[in-house]
Amino acid sequence: MGKFSIFVDGQEGTTGLEINERLQSRKDIEILKIDPEKRKDPDERGRLLNRADVVFLCLPDDAAREAVSLVNNPSTRVIDASTAHRTNDDWAYGLPELGREYREKIKSSKRVSVPGCYPTGFNMLVSPLVREGFISADYPLSCHAISGYSGGGKKLIGLYKSDSEDDRKILSSPCFYALKLRHKHLPEMKKHSGLSKEPLFTPIVANYYRGMTVAVPLRAEFMGKKVPAKDLQAFYSDYYKGEKAVRVAPVNIEDEFELGFLNAESCNLTNNIEILVFGDDRAGDDRQILLVSRLDNLGKGAAGAAVQNMNITLGLDETC
Repeated sequence: MGKFSIFVDGQEGTTGLEINERLQSRKDIEILKIDPEKRKDPDERGRLLNRADVVFLCLPDDAAREAVSLVNNPSTRVIDASTAHRTNDDWAYGLPELGREYREKIKSSKRVSVPGCYPTGFNMLVSPLVREGFISADYPLSCHAISGYSGGGKKLIGLYKSDSEDDRKILSSPCFYALKLRHKHLPEMKKHSGLSKEPLFTPIVANYYRGMTVAVPLRAEFMGKKVPAKDLQAFYSDYYKGEKAVRVAPVNIEDEFELGFLNAESCNLTNNIEILVFGDDRAGDDRQILLVSRLDNLGKGAAGAAVQNMNITLGLDETC
């Protein structure tokens, strides 16, 4: 079998660089490079987009849509890391762990949209609960999440590395943002979780480079199936059984954490995601439960997921 040709449109961005790094040692991959002086030349981009077996789009939304319009080779597979197509039913949503139909659509599709980092953590916690009736579609969910600043791309990275004392002072502590409650990830969080309403989503960016936690609190009185934390942990373990990128931690594992703190960086430089379940077992009925996912926002939240989807579409071992 010959090599698969790959073109990363947006190869100088954070996700594009990470994809190239993950693929550079692969013996079955030929990476097509564009002359930096021609990276905005539509003719040269079009030539490479149509020459490649797989194209990764690591671009702003409008530029990603433009790139798709340049693809006329029916054999070219497009994997888009932007927000542009994540709620488009004509595109496969690239989170195969959500269910068999997701993985099958990725396998058969020539168009795959890579999920956002926050939605990956959120949907893997919430979608199984809605599907199996633990919570109803109209449960008033909230989601609190914290990420390293690499998730904001080159502009935000530049601010954190700024020589300006004012910039450093503003960003020295963890910072809430998207305070108008209209974060661009909300539509896919709603659609692929199965919720009928968008969650109240409060993201935080902090002064470290990569890694994230996504937390979803539950109250037993609003749950369709009122179960203790240990039963939810067992449910997740069964639901994600056999998924190589997923680890479901033992219930109430905080005693194993250093000083009792849940660090956001333990999955860094991997394509793994951890599912953690916490409850107040002293109460006996776990009236409050905290669900947490932990992942690398540049791994399972971006480039790692993109490569996993490429492997699936090409019929390869998805962990390669």
